[in-house]
Amino acid sequence: MKIVRYERKGKKRWGVLDEEGEHVREGVGDFLGDWGLTKKVYRIDGVRLIAPIEPSKIVALGLNYRDHAEELGMPLPDDPMIFMKPSTSIAGPGDDIIYPHMSSQVDYEAEMAIVIGKKAKNTAPEDARKYVLGYTCLNDVTARDLQRKDIQFTRGKGFDTFCPIGPCIVTDIVPDDLAVEAYLNGEQKQSSRTSNLIFGVDELVTFISHIMTLLPGDIISTGTPGGIGPMQVGDTIEIRVEGIGGLVNSVVAEN
Repeated sequence: MKIVRYERKGKKRWGVLDEEGEHVREGVGDFLGDWGLTKKVYRIDGVRLIAPIEPSKIVALGLNYRDHAEELGMPLPDDPMIFMKPSTSIAGPGDDIIYPHMSSQVDYEAEMAIVIGKKAKNTAPEDARKYVLGYTCLNDVTARDLQRKDIQFTRGKGFDTFCPIGPCIVTDIVPDDLAVEAYLNGEQKQSSRTSNLIFGVDELVTFISHIMTLLPGDIISTGTPGGIGPMQVGDTIEIRVEGIGGLVNSVVAEN
């Protein structure tokens, strides 16, 4: 099932895409709890897709692809290297990424993200996927110069619009060997597979849930492969994850 959130006639709703991705059937209730589907169907080009979830927090991973570690010449970490992005950094499909005045290098980072479906605390690896609703595309936009300057990641990763997600949440794919790609102005810049993750879905949900309670709708972004690089004002960046689709955003200057 592919869950989307969309805006139509000024109202925000959620629904389920058909197999062709051309129509969305309107949902009722809360897709994180009790829900159903109505008989109302809209063409996808007749609605505006928005971020498919509004998380309380985004927990992200640094250095979680073997090829990225090799690219940087760094040893593989013993434990997941986690940091957080604020919920206010969320942007949706087609939304602009705002290039902040205080940065001179803003990078793309293609990632597959886990969407938590129910409250998780101290999970066991064999039970981890019981707490997962599904998966989506995520761009961990980073002001690289500020990240280097600050050492820690909060400012460089935390600007508004620095966490585009979407276009949908897919609930029925196996996440262990999916293609993850980034295309800058149509040119492929990143290409790897989730089989190259150092810490996979089960390990990440377990590790993080032993640190903090994961709430329904929270996001775990699983890290980026090699090939990260800068974006400029006027660029278009697309993040693709196999089985999920493409997340497209454009870069604009801060007013």
